[in-house]
Amino acid sequence: MNIALDRGLSVLEHLARFPEGLPMSLLASELDIPLSACHRVLADLQRRGYVRQARSQGDYVLTTKVVSLGLGFLSSAGIVEVAQPLLERLAQASGELVRLSIVDDSRLTWVARSQGTRQLGLRYDPDMGMEARLSCTASGHGWLMSLSDERALELVSRQGFGTPAEYGPKAPTTIKALLGFLHAARVRGYALIDEVFAPGMTAMAAPVLRRKECIGVISIAGPRARLTTSRMHQLAPALLEAAAELGPISSASTLFGRPPLGKG
Repeated sequence: MNIALDRGLSVLEHLARFPEGLPMSLLASELDIPLSACHRVLADLQRRGYVRQARSQGDYVLTTKVVSLGLGFLSSAGIVEVAQPLLERLAQASGELVRLSIVDDSRLTWVARSQGTRQLGLRYDPDMGMEARLSCTASGHGWLMSLSDERALELVSRQGFGTPAEYGPKAPTTIKALLGFLHAARVRGYALIDEVFAPGMTAMAAPVLRRKECIGVISIAGPRARLTTSRMHQLAPALLEAAAELGPISSASTLFGRPPLGKG
């Protein structure tokens, strides 16, 4: 890859993790880019409208242009029109946050959501566009459970388990522990986690299959005080129904791609 392009993409991806912004010196240090080269990259990105300085000579932050690109792509791909009614129906039934993530090569990215109508109590509402950590999210488990153990471990190995302190107290940190979650999910028919992604939070997820291939995942997440294990088991039929319904109609969205030749 062209060095300048690689550095530009690295800067965008790194700044996405710091919405409050970073000074150029720290950005250059953390990405191991010479200060002069980092200055040129930021100047080019600023000229194109992708970054700005929070104040004169201040930290660099992403602009909404990056968000606009993503939202524009999702809109043109038709994902919202296809999935949103199903997500809203499930959110209304559960009263919790319902999300759709899509499989894109080796990544699983949250692209659409619907928040339940509860007005009181805790609300769990993470940002869209994030890449799911496969080892410790219900969405990640929902995808991995549809794959062979070998393929699932290959994907997790590529992404890594992450730092245990960043996730819930019950997050798997070994291959054996992760396979335990996946084997249980396959028997159950859906993934279920309790304080795995974050303390005090639970979630469940089911793969969206098209011609026996997982193309996405639908999940329900909320506070464990409200979204208990028994409550998740009660919601399982509705979750599985939504996932089964989305699979056949997903061909209306170009975002899901096309199944490989020879399948189905």
